[in-house]
Formats: sequence, structure tokens, C-alpha cells
Amino acid sequence: MTEQGQRTEFRDLLRQRRADLGLSLRDMEARCVDPGSGAQAKFGWLSKVENGKPVDAPKEELLRALEAGYRIPLDELRAAAAAQFFGLDAANASSGVWSDDRTLRIIVAHAGEMTEEDRQELAEIAEVMARRRAQRNGPGQGKSDD
Repeated sequence: MTEQGQRTEFRDLLRQRRADLGLSLRDMEARCVDPGSGAQAKFGWLSKVENGKPVDAPKEELLRALEAGYRIPLDELRAAAAAQFFGLDAANASSGVWSDDRTLRIIVAHAGEMTEEDRQELAEIAEVMARRRAQRNGPGQGKSDD
């Protein structure tokens, strides 16, 4: 939360992803165009979001434009926007399956950049880790809530 007590999930997500990509806000404006509707995320709006200035919650076509430009899955953008603008926490919802430390969100956010081989390799790594955990914990204790 910021000094004003506002949630910043959406702001933080966009700011961090742009930094990871090494792009300017002008670059992001050019990239953030919804392929279906042509809606574009404008520089001024993006700047306000990143600087914590008041903005309207993004509509669906703007979220799709952000998905295209930032390469963040639409569901993750929706969840972050819902948290910041409406106080909804998808991670604590009954259908939410996210880790408290956001590592699962990071993996999902980058999955779209992976090749099919990369995703398969990541799945194999997860399977190996699950088998090791099951061996350590004994029969019937392979699953963990952490």
C-alpha cells in the first residue's frame, strides 16, 4: 500500500514488467494496441498509472492492449486491476491459485514468452520437484499448501 493507503498491484505489475523489458513509456504506448478493437493505451494514462496518479479503471479493450504490449496474461492484468481499483483480491478468492510471494504470477507472466520446449522443460522440472517432495514427506503427504 502507498502512503495514501491505496493498493498498487496493477501499478507495480506494469512498472516492473516495463523495467524488465527495458522500454520507455513511449515504447509501451506504441506496443499497447488491442488487436481486436484497435484501442490503445495512451502515454498519459500509462504515466499516471506508474506514478500513482488517479486514473479510471481500465476497460476490457485497454486490458487487452496492455496484454499485447506488456506481454502479461490477461487474467493477471484483470486480477491486478481488480485488486487495485476495486479492492478485490483474486489470490484469496476460492478460485485463486497464486503463491503469497508472487513467484507463481511471475512464472505465468513469462510463460507466453516461452517456446513449447521451454514450457515442457518447466513442467518436467515441476514434476521432478513434486516427486522429490513426495519422497521426503512419505506416502500420502506429497501435496503441500505452501
